[in-house]
Parts: sequence; C-alpha cells; structure tokens
Amino acid sequence: MAKVWFVGAGPGDPELITLKAQKLIADADAILYAGSLVSQAATQWAKTDCDIADSKGMTLDEITTWLIDKAQGDACVIRLQTGDPALYGALIEMVQPLDKAGVDVGVVPGVTSAMASAAAAVETLTLPEVTQTVIYSRVEGRTPMPEGESLLELARHHCTLCLYLSITLLKKVRHALLEAGWSEDAPVLVVHKASWPGEEQIVRGTVADIQQKCRDAKINAQAMIIISPTLGARHWPELKKSKLYDAGFSHRFRKAVRS
Repeated sequence: MAKVWFVGAGPGDPELITLKAQKLIADADAILYAGSLVSQAATQWAKTDCDIADSKGMTLDEITTWLIDKAQGDACVIRLQTGDPALYGALIEMVQPLDKAGVDVGVVPGVTSAMASAAAAVETLTLPEVTQTVIYSRVEGRTPMPEGESLLELARHHCTLCLYLSITLLKKVRHALLEAGWSEDAPVLVVHKASWPGEEQIVRGTVADIQQKCRDAKINAQAMIIISPTLGARHWPELKKSKLYDAGFSHRFRKAVRS
C-alpha cells in the first residue's frame, strides 16, 4: 500500500538524520524536499531511480498534489522537512488533503534547531534551581500570535526561550524582554544554520547588543535565538547539582550513601 512519510531531516547536518529516516530515504520511490531549508545532502541515500524534487517554489496545493500523484500502487513517498515535522512544519495542512484522498500517512521525528543550537554552543537549556522549563515560540510578524502567547507574556516566566523564525525581529525581541523584566546584559545566543557543515555561525551577545552583532555577522535568516538564565553556565564557579547523581540521593537503581 502506498504511504507518504513526513520525515524530519534535522537541523542541517545529514549525519543528524535518524536511522529510521535514512532507511526510508533509501527505500523511497519519490522524495519532495524543502530545498530552501533542507540540504540536498539529506537525499544522498536515495536510489538512483528515485524521483527527487525541490518544493521551494511550490504552493501548499502544489505540494499536496505532487505527494498524492506520487502515492500510487505500493509507492513509498517522502516529504523531507527541516528539523522536526511537528514544529513549524505545516504538517496538518499537508496531511488533511492526503486524508481526504485516502492516502496513508506516517511521521518520522527529527532533531530540531533548538537542540542543535544548544549543542553547537555547548549550552544546556535547563539547570536545577535555575530553570526547568523551555518555551519554543516565535515573534509575531505576518503570522499573528494566539491570545496569551505574545513574547512579552512568555518572557515574564524568565525561563529558557527558543525563538524560531524571528531573527529579523530582534528589535521586537529586545523591547519585549526588557518590558518583561530581563536586564540589558542578560545573555543571548544566536546560531545560524546550526550543524550545517562549513556554514554554522555562533553569535553570543546580550539583550542590548545582539541585534548589532547579528547585523555585523550578516545573519538575517535560518537562525535560532536562545534567551536563557542558563547561558554561560559552563563557566560558573558553582552549580546546583542534579539529584540523580547525588551520592546522598536514593533512587530505584542506587541507594544513598550516608556520610
């Protein structure tokens, strides 16, 4: 039976694609990849006779029509998307027409750029007694934000913020953070094309200067913005340690050692 797989290609490095995704690519009869965001290197495991197309110039209707047309007989069709299909991937918009056409659908998760960016910079998004919460969001631009989800409202939590699709809106980011009580010298991390071989850029700054630093680096697309009280913790002289590895803390695999 034909099936369309929505596959997360990960953040850019083809070696960060999952084994399941790699196997599906190797078996695919047709692959439609998002060429504006996904490196063509992610299709390197495809068969020589696989029908491979780039969707960067396509509308939503053209994409779903292509997928439905290719999903004939026992065909294995892949929609190869950047990062993870469930996060800013227009997944449901594409799945609904396939459901109406009676085409079976599957999803393979991928590494999202927030994780790749933290890894590139050797940062953690959570720390005991600092923050245990991560918010994935974006700044309002042409796409409006739902009620209660403005950056100002989210920033008031003072937890880790990972902002997608917002690198051209750093002025708005600064204003919202300051109004929410963040200081001008709060650290900000921007990673452009996280994990892309030879193209990754890491920019560190503060709420006050990150916009200018990104301008100087000519970063205006495909960038993750991370604002977090955990940034720079690698260099802190003291940390609150995790209870999981504390010798005085019992769990089901180890009994506490009493001094």
